[in-house]
Amino acid sequence: MAPDVKAAIPLKPYVVRVVFADGEVRDVDIEPILDGPVFGPLRDRELFEEVTVDETGDTIVWPNGADLAPDVIYGASAKGWNPEVRITTPQLA
Repeated sequence: MAPDVKAAIPLKPYVVRVVFADGEVRDVDIEPILDGPVFGPLRDRELFEEVTVDETGDTIVWPNGADLAPDVIYGASAKGWNPEVRITTPQLA
């Protein structure tokens, strides 16, 4: 189970930096899933940049209802479970 999400920071197009309560950080590139009625609208840069942490601290959400499972973001799900989303762990100074 993934720890609570503390912050969601939009970076370059379609990448969100997610900071977890345990101090871990993940950069999540959602460009590969920006299709369909839920994720397609996030191609609009202004809407994409409205990413926030949901009120329970479980995951990241957008005003249009799009969200991502915290275990997928954290990498706690089985490897290869969601190959469409690219997740990296940045090397922070």
